[in-house]
Amino acid sequence: MRLPLRLILCLALVGLAACGKHHPAPAAGVLPALIGDGWERADPVASGFDAAKLQATLEKAAGEPIDLHAVVVERHGRLVAEIYRAGKDKGVYDLFATTRDFGPTTLHDVRSVGKSVVSLLIGAARQEGKLDDLSKPVLDFYPEFKDLQTPPRRAITIEHLLTMSSGFEWQEGGPGRDDEHRLYWKWTPAYYALSRPIAAPPGTRFNYNSGGNLVLADILARATATPLKDYARTRLFQPLGITDWEWTGDLHGQPMAFTGLRMRPRDMAKLGRLVLNHGRWKELQLVPAEWIDASLKPRLDTGFDGTRYGYQWWTGSLQWRGKNLPWAAAFGNGSQRIFVVPDLDLCVVVTAGAYGDVAVARRVDLLLQDIVATVDR
Repeated sequence: MRLPLRLILCLALVGLAACGKHHPAPAAGVLPALIGDGWERADPVASGFDAAKLQATLEKAAGEPIDLHAVVVERHGRLVAEIYRAGKDKGVYDLFATTRDFGPTTLHDVRSVGKSVVSLLIGAARQEGKLDDLSKPVLDFYPEFKDLQTPPRRAITIEHLLTMSSGFEWQEGGPGRDDEHRLYWKWTPAYYALSRPIAAPPGTRFNYNSGGNLVLADILARATATPLKDYARTRLFQPLGITDWEWTGDLHGQPMAFTGLRMRPRDMAKLGRLVLNHGRWKELQLVPAEWIDASLKPRLDTGFDGTRYGYQWWTGSLQWRGKNLPWAAAFGNGSQRIFVVPDLDLCVVVTAGAYGDVAVARRVDLLLQDIVATVDR
């Protein structure tokens, strides 16, 4: 009989902790598989977890009716645990969801996680001496948009786009007009994003805006004289050993930086490890450490569950042993997540198929707290 829920990979059997106390071993399971993708694996107890509690936490989450597809737990540069299950999913252009089996080599839509990737790429460009002035007016990069060169619009800077505080009137993800969807088919989507009415002074209010990320990706391509996908491949993905990925294009074939990225969850964890290592991967400094710090600095209140926003990264806090610890994350619609907890040197990746479901997003965000609660040291 085939079980509806399959844990393909979970925790190893564990024995004695370093302190000499006996920890109950999980009833069954294996360590994360070695599949030649650059990851080493680690025993959960040696990595500072209560192994039985961690396994129970992951199995409980995988058994809930929240269309969870994968959870990957990484600490100190090694994989500690991962689970996968089948679930319903749909791509950016799909009208209906279909049931799929997910595993360690399955690509998954990560949606707006791509926004945080764009931020990392901007950091890489700054390391090359490009895009060094965040106070530069965005419209300096678009002299061809002559009708938009007005003082109020020229007050909008690169930093305002990074913090989603441009002040443009913009709606997405809710009822009524969805400006994000118009980016899929506009011949010049950057013009559409920059031509929206101005609703607030720049820098004063957070308003989630995928158009701003599209413009950031376009500015990156102009400043580096390199198409987005090529720059991502050479400056980020290849050095990280990420070889299997896609970036879905719009109806004109241009990669949708703000929503179209597809990755393996284990490769998403590499991005989390890069952030935890302050932009360094092995012997390579791919992104300046100061850019990582700036990106993860809480800046504006998002109005969503006490979170704040940095440079295309979400931030918040959690409890561990009576302490309040900061976290940062790349968020994507459907509950795609790359969480990093710097004080614990911990990364947790989640993929799911709950597109547009805020209740599931909140449950997935609480899963981070549940996993952190299993950390002993």
